[in-house]
Amino acid sequence: MLSISLACCSRFTASELLADYLAGCWAHYDNRQFGSVQDGDLEEAIDCAQKIGDDYLQKKAQGYAMPESFTHGTSQQRMRWFKAGYQTGDVKKGINAAMQLDYSQL
Repeated sequence: MLSISLACCSRFTASELLADYLAGCWAHYDNRQFGSVQDGDLEEAIDCAQKIGDDYLQKKAQGYAMPESFTHGTSQQRMRWFKAGYQTGDVKKGINAAMQLDYSQL
């Protein structure tokens, strides 16, 4: 299981983080087969994940973040899940991790 702790997470957030993980898996296998990941590509993807986190977007838009309204995950969560997918390429591991998130602590 991924050692990624999610303090504030909803089913929507879990789906979004799984999508980030699967995007990382896709990049992993695409690079393995075609050598498509070039210098700077991974850093650019991580930077993008950071800039689409709910906390980052809310701080940019209104000056503060409201964690209870997050639906896509924090910048840190999105970066971690993408990186984990890219590093492992293990789709099953990501699905299992997303399914084991504790929704009762929302």
